[in-house]
Amino acid sequence: MSMDASRLASAAAEAYAAEAKPPLTEELVAQVRDALLAAIEEPGAAAETDRLDRLNAALDAFETELDAVVGPRIASLDAASAEVTTRHRSEAGQPLRAFGGQ
Repeated sequence: MSMDASRLASAAAEAYAAEAKPPLTEELVAQVRDALLAAIEEPGAAAETDRLDRLNAALDAFETELDAVVGPRIASLDAASAEVTTRHRSEAGQPLRAFGGQ
């Protein structure tokens, strides 16, 4: 595990957790961080768009497995500064909601 990958995974997990509904426990934040780290470290994940697709797929899998939380998706992740921007997913212009959705 590289320090850069760990730092990026932590930054992305914290950005996700900051907007997830309902709020995540520390244990769930750690699970998200581990899933994002695995996505970052996958071979061939260096291209920015590919990395974002992998990160967002990891978030999809986390939410599907838990079936009780929704959160934003990663819009950008700067490898140099570990700055993360997120975007909300929506249906019909309304944010998705936890516990049964629309």
